[in-house]
Amino acid sequence: MENNKKNIILVPTDFSDVAGHALDHAISVAKTFDNEIAVVHVVEESVLGNIFTKSSYVDMVKESIQNKLNGIALKIESTGIKAYTHIRSGRIYKAIVEAADELGCDSIIMGTHGASGIEKIIGSNAARVINYADVPVIVIKEKSNRLNYENIVFPLDLTIESKQKVAWAIHLAKYYKSTIHIATFKANDEFLANRVNAQLVQVERLFDEAKVKYASKILDESGNYAKQTMEYANEINADLIMIMTQQDKGVSEFFLGSYAQQIVNNATSCPVMAINPRETAFVSDYMA
Repeated sequence: MENNKKNIILVPTDFSDVAGHALDHAISVAKTFDNEIAVVHVVEESVLGNIFTKSSYVDMVKESIQNKLNGIALKIESTGIKAYTHIRSGRIYKAIVEAADELGCDSIIMGTHGASGIEKIIGSNAARVINYADVPVIVIKEKSNRLNYENIVFPLDLTIESKQKVAWAIHLAKYYKSTIHIATFKANDEFLANRVNAQLVQVERLFDEAKVKYASKILDESGNYAKQTMEYANEINADLIMIMTQQDKGVSEFFLGSYAQQIVNNATSCPVMAINPRETAFVSDYMA
């Protein structure tokens, strides 16, 4: 989506099953968009940074990791996709974000266990990668046989940033012939209700102009928006939930600040695409 980005997906791995699910998802996406895939494993500082660690031990650890990465690269290349492997050291989330930036990746697809789990790529690291990455991050929890984005849930609130997802939604919908399911909230306050409706009408117009299929769902203002979003996603058997990583503000402005965290931690079968809002107004073919 950005001109300075290369057509490379970054896939962090700790060699766990959930990281393997993320890799399978990345391969499917790469086939659709003709991506290359860079696989990165991060060795934590505590493993290589100890002054008492012998260099021979460090070399042995790196060799073992590289052998595993080579096996993953062979799997990727057997599907006709070019693969790269990288070993990084440091704090996991920082190393992942730095690798994505240095390699010019246009997205990150990673596994997560949500709020708990014993593998290294768990909720806290996924959340931090999402918060600091300049590119969209797709988080995967479970293995799925449905690797396309036929039905995309598009939560819409009252912020300008919320509409930054429009270009990404259109971009995906055109490739996958998706239906975008806009989910917004029912406001009891008349002024707020008018603003919600105006926002919805504008986004629907943009989808109409792009000739993208969509449907609109009004959620209950008094409920838990994250829970309702996930219930709606389950109801329509969604393939993706698109969220913005907003910070805390009043509910009169947009969904609660914990919304993104709740979605990432609790959405199980449905992948979540998290996009950090830009500081300036979003400009694209679909946004004025």
